Amino acid sequence: MPDRLSALDASFLYLEDAATPMHVGAVAVFERPRDGFDHEQLLCLVAQRLAYLPRYRQRVLNVPGHLARPVWVDDVDFDLQYHVRRSALPAPGSDEQLFDLVARLMARPMDSERPLWEAYFVEGLSGDRVALVTKTHQAVVDGIGTVELGQLILDTTPQLCEPYEDTWRPRRPPSNAQLVLDAVSETVQQPGALVENVRAFVGDAAATAGKLADAVGGLASVLGPLVRPAPAGPLNTHVSGGRVFAVVRTRLEDYRKIRAQHGGTVNDVVLAVVTGALREWLLSRGESVQVSSTLRALVPMAVLEPGTVEFSPAGLVNNEVEAHLVDLPVGEPNPVLRLQHISHAMRRYTDSGRSVAARAMLKVGGFAPATMHSLAARAAGSFSGRIFNLVVTNSPGPQQPLYAGQARMTEMYPVIPLARNQALAIGVTSYAGKVYFGLNGDRKAVSDVGHLAGMVEDSLDELKGTNW
Repeated sequence: MPDRLSALDASFLYLEDAATPMHVGAVAVFERPRDGFDHEQLLCLVAQRLAYLPRYRQRVLNVPGHLARPVWVDDVDFDLQYHVRRSALPAPGSDEQLFDLVARLMARPMDSERPLWEAYFVEGLSGDRVALVTKTHQAVVDGIGTVELGQLILDTTPQLCEPYEDTWRPRRPPSNAQLVLDAVSETVQQPGALVENVRAFVGDAAATAGKLADAVGGLASVLGPLVRPAPAGPLNTHVSGGRVFAVVRTRLEDYRKIRAQHGGTVNDVVLAVVTGALREWLLSRGESVQVSSTLRALVPMAVLEPGTVEFSPAGLVNNEVEAHLVDLPVGEPNPVLRLQHISHAMRRYTDSGRSVAARAMLKVGGFAPATMHSLAARAAGSFSGRIFNLVVTNSPGPQQPLYAGQARMTEMYPVIPLARNQALAIGVTSYAGKVYFGLNGDRKAVSDVGHLAGMVEDSLDELKGTNW
């Protein structure tokens, strides 16, 4: 039987256009070791690990006439150097130049005729640093058979790339006749699937929405009775093809101290900090902000099924991510009350016993947040953009240093994709005692994303300085 894309994976391809590419990104910054760390060494490292990620050497093949969903086939012309590219900033490159490059790279859709991932080795950073920018399509990382590349190339100790033998041999793709025969065979068993496939491909929004609802299934149940549209505001607008990207670096200890003083969880504090920043951002734009004003965030969270004993690397790939809707109280002027409102809203999810605690996620080997952010983006992409204003993902990471080859990773920022009518997405990751924010915005609607990043720091300082 063909390795056919799931309904959800196919929907990400159908919904993609030039303005809203459906890939998740990440930016990792490394200290170059004394022995160096170059593009060739990265190629060796990635090539060595690709055996664990067969999907990364497969491409999408459409069925003639779109009689069925596309299938995954081996890329007989797979070219690793096409996917692991070399780039450079004019030395000494600044962080601002790096993040401007990230924005441009993330705005570009990927070639659908090749495996749907790319990695950029960026040299020229000041301080003898290098960066790795990755892009992975949401159709690729499903958390079951495939995890994110960053989870496999990072190790807890420095590693040398040893010589290895690549035994991979691509299988010939099926012929058009075989693709049609397989599609007809499946249609006999599920006659309604043919109509859904054709309608979704030609852009029938109702068909696509129905496909998503069927694919997501249980995820929709987390909404409960909450189906009203999201509050109107500047974040819900037509998204252009341009992007802006900004980052924030903060200390994990600050969030822990705020939690100890005012209650809640570290994730609650993160959301409260984001809320305070969004409040100041709205006011700086002259938006009307009343005491009762809110912005609705879609907050994906990892969950465990009842009876699961422990969250482990094996459990991760069989895990589930649920997207919860949380109204952020941007109208509340008191930062502690904002935190209390959010803690109360989040408690109904954490009290269910399904949400994974941060301390459990930290036991996962490898850099699990790279995969968790990809799964979070998939969950967010499964909902109508009319019911939320922005996406906020937060995945705790390991607190010990990680290495790509012999290069120590010093910073890591998620890049969450924008939906068709969402102009801002915020990814958050903790690593080695720091909390890193990646703010991905539409270049037209949120051109001042750098100011918003500064307001995140101000919002954290406001909470730190509040003793009430």
